[in-house]
Amino acid sequence: MSPRFPERIVCLTEETTETLYLLGAGDRVVGVSGYTARPPEARRKPKVSAFLNARFDKIAALRPDLVLAFSDLQADIAAELIRRGFTVLTFNQRSVAEILQMIRMLGALVGLGAAGLDLADRLERDLDAIRAAAASFRRRPRVFFEEWDAPLISGIRWVEELVEIAGGDPIFPELRHAGLAKDRIVDPDRVRAANPDVIFASWCGKKVRPATITSRRGWASVAAVQNGHIYEIKSTYILQPGPASLTEGVRQISDRLRQWSLANGH
Repeated sequence: MSPRFPERIVCLTEETTETLYLLGAGDRVVGVSGYTARPPEARRKPKVSAFLNARFDKIAALRPDLVLAFSDLQADIAAELIRRGFTVLTFNQRSVAEILQMIRMLGALVGLGAAGLDLADRLERDLDAIRAAAASFRRRPRVFFEEWDAPLISGIRWVEELVEIAGGDPIFPELRHAGLAKDRIVDPDRVRAANPDVIFASWCGKKVRPATITSRRGWASVAAVQNGHIYEIKSTYILQPGPASLTEGVRQISDRLRQWSLANGH
């Protein structure tokens, strides 16, 4: 007799892995992305993919009854797995609301609907508390979040939304809806002219070097550079559209913006 819900799940990105563990279904995860960092115990599972490629032979050997993928960037992987007869669900969450919806959907998909609702509601309440605390700022800092350094790429939608929740004002709000990184490339001179108070950097797979930021032509006059408000946030905490960004990621943003506010008497 077939199980009522999926029992052998391969996750091609980290956020669904973390969500399943938080729902109490970590034992059902049989394969993960090589980039998986949360939770640490998930790293003991077989690693079957990077972000843009996958080991189809290793996935097949795991006999999954569900494969979870993310975004158009994994569309070719998903298509090949479907051709090979596997059940594949591809999420495409790009906003905070969509991340919470993904959590609720995934809970229902694995027969843990109530747990999914509870987790999403708890995360939403925590975000509301951060938003309420930031309301005490006398002035909201201007914030630039850079997702890459060369070319310079502004933050994706959920990141910019989390900056706002934490009390900051992104300097390029009009770019957040661009799902593709190439559509969020900005000229360094535009950043300099916008004069952000705080700069966050998260370069996926590469360590942030503050000197790279401070040495850009004309940036010595930027408030964030002058006052030392340049901060790295590890990509696993903020560029993963799942629980990590709604917990550790936004907490780090919130802590740094509060630090800026206190330093400036706000």
